[in-house]
Amino acid sequence: MFYPPLLDLDNAPALDALAVAAHPDDIEQTCGGTLLRMAEQGYVTGALDLTAGEMGTRGTPELRMEEARRAAALLRLSFRENLQMPDARLENNIALRLTLMGVIRRLQPKVLILPYWEARHPDHYAASILGFEAAYLAGLAKMDDQSPPHRPFKVVYASQYAPVTPSFVVDITPYFDRRMESLFAYESQYGKAEAGAHLFPDKDEIIDRLRSIARYYGNLIGAKYGEPFVQKEMMRVDDLVQMGVRTF
Repeated sequence: MFYPPLLDLDNAPALDALAVAAHPDDIEQTCGGTLLRMAEQGYVTGALDLTAGEMGTRGTPELRMEEARRAAALLRLSFRENLQMPDARLENNIALRLTLMGVIRRLQPKVLILPYWEARHPDHYAASILGFEAAYLAGLAKMDDQSPPHRPFKVVYASQYAPVTPSFVVDITPYFDRRMESLFAYESQYGKAEAGAHLFPDKDEIIDRLRSIARYYGNLIGAKYGEPFVQKEMMRVDDLVQMGVRTF
């Protein structure tokens, strides 16, 4: 497959949706199907990895970033970048907030997808808080006179690995296999390797686990496969007749 070059930050278009995650391959696991569905619908989508995963058992930062670009092509992303913040030491400090704030202002996403704010890995919940606060600061005109203020209209949280009831679930049935293909673009993480062999399940087991999770969330909305999200605001409904999930 030919992987076209993605636009860099200086040339990227304004995005309809931007997903932010701590490590390469996080986005593919939690909201890759949703991003692919949005791209197929004509929306302009992007992904921002905060670290290159340099503390991981497998792979190198350079290899993981190259794999991320291959995965981005499979997900039809218009933009993907890695800010190379410190892996396993990600924290919500003013320097990193301002860095991320500048990217949000440049990309002007309408929707910001963040990791759920509670997680086993400290980087995941740090990315969530960092992303939310950076998005808020991005709307303050006096924070930076070098770029116009911009605040996303909506912030949602990818909650696949959180033991919470989702606010909504996106039907990714036609896109599940492509989402899995994008995940396995990270051959350094999911291919056969001696390093960390006792820590990592094999490919078939990963497929089985992620298929089961997607089937569970899909079943909640009467679909085959789904991806769950949480929002902090109340959902608005204007037409009861057009609500999407049937009761019986």
